[in-house]
Amino acid sequence: MSLNNQNYYTFIDHKTPPIVFIHGVGLDRNMWKPQIDFFKKNSILTYDLLGHGKSSFTGEKINIEDYVKQLDTLTKNLKIDKFHLVGFSIGSLIALNFASEFEKKINSLTLISTTYKRNKKQRQEVIDRVNLAKLNKPISNLALKRWFSDDYLLKNPNMRKDFMKILDKSSDDQKNFIKAYELFAYYEDKIEKIKKINTRTLIMTGSNDPGSTPEMSKNLSKDIKNSIYKEINNGKHLCSIECADDVNIIIKKFIENV
Repeated sequence: MSLNNQNYYTFIDHKTPPIVFIHGVGLDRNMWKPQIDFFKKNSILTYDLLGHGKSSFTGEKINIEDYVKQLDTLTKNLKIDKFHLVGFSIGSLIALNFASEFEKKINSLTLISTTYKRNKKQRQEVIDRVNLAKLNKPISNLALKRWFSDDYLLKNPNMRKDFMKILDKSSDDQKNFIKAYELFAYYEDKIEKIKKINTRTLIMTGSNDPGSTPEMSKNLSKDIKNSIYKEINNGKHLCSIECADDVNIIIKKFIENV
């Protein structure tokens, strides 16, 4: 469904505290299919970030506050007062900012594959990829290599094709992708705000994630006092798909014990 053509969403209401999922840069709400299939008894809200999927965006530049406002507007219009929030990659950064501003609305916070306290080299690697995208250089195969293991890509050719379709964007979609990717590349962690978050928080990343490393997630867990850290063995950036069973079980146990 669509709200003013800016918030394209799917809301499955089972009259339980909803789980709200925020996807990553260049993707859309469909990345959460393994979680939707698993959490069948839960109310679930997935949506396309501004400038992604079917959610429009016409501004020249996007910032993290735009995404926070989008989530706040969407949940208010759906009359969702309290929910479990799950973010992936830039979705985690949005979730962190939302939690720092609207903490009373969140039952629990789950952060998957989150960048935190990147060093100059780690940041520059992302900036270099943004610059390639600006030159219309193909980056889809590079992304898949970061996101999934070679073995998984080999055994799941249809999944690979589906992701290539998502990543190979039209001209307008590419412009919005670059806006979001630039935000992600240059994003500065709001460390003092993060340290004030009291919400029960689960922090996960894949042991083989080259961009959102275990070290980053461990450092984030140190700064969020009411948090736990879980590492997904052999997982890469999109461990929520490749290692969906492990990720889903961990989220389920966490949410049930909040």
